[in-house]
Amino acid sequence: MPKPFLSVVIPAYNEAKRLPLTLIDIDKHLDAQEYSYEIVVVNDGSTDDTAEIVSRFAPLINNLKLINNNENKGKGAVVRQGMLESKGLWRLFMDADNSTSIVEFNKMIPYFKSGYEVVIGSRGVKGSRKMPHQPFYKEILGKLGNFIIRFFLIRGIKDTQCGFKCFSEEAAERIFSLTRIDRWGFDAEALALAKALHYKIKEIPVFWVNDARTHVKLRDYLQVLLETVKVRWWLWRNIYNIR
Repeated sequence: MPKPFLSVVIPAYNEAKRLPLTLIDIDKHLDAQEYSYEIVVVNDGSTDDTAEIVSRFAPLINNLKLINNNENKGKGAVVRQGMLESKGLWRLFMDADNSTSIVEFNKMIPYFKSGYEVVIGSRGVKGSRKMPHQPFYKEILGKLGNFIIRFFLIRGIKDTQCGFKCFSEEAAERIFSLTRIDRWGFDAEALALAKALHYKIKEIPVFWVNDARTHVKLRDYLQVLLETVKVRWWLWRNIYNIR
């Protein structure tokens, strides 16, 4: 069986309420495209009906697959799992709350043809839109966190944390076979490794919808910063063994 053009990887932890509409939106858009695709939901040890919801939708949505983990591993761990187990020539991970719709993916395709191996959605570049804005304290924490991540780890990228990132098959397999962060700092680690491995990265504006029901807590902002320091240290020490 030929490889699909696109794999959509969705990490999901207790997303029984939000995931159905996301799957419907993805199916509606991708079914109208000419390219082949698969949708891979990675259940991160949910305690609700997330896995059951995906199983119910499987007969109704083309190429929908479930990777089911009985124990919670963390978002970084299940994104890694999904990116390595999916089969697409291009592998996109996106959030289960549909904060950035799959509609934005087609904006990435011209950059694939221009030689970019990593194309990421951004809320920080010209042309991006946010609706509604996050609470002011989250806006401040997000901007401060992004500044620290850019200063210590990834220069030149304005938004490292938007959950809408696409990698070529080669880049996905090489980068995610090296990642070590299992929780929230995995985005920054993946981009830092992409830079270290000399992949071409393009940041594009997207439309992003803030969901007040987000699972991200204030303590998670601090965790990302601590993990950023870890990644910088690991790169300095060549723990990833890429030199």
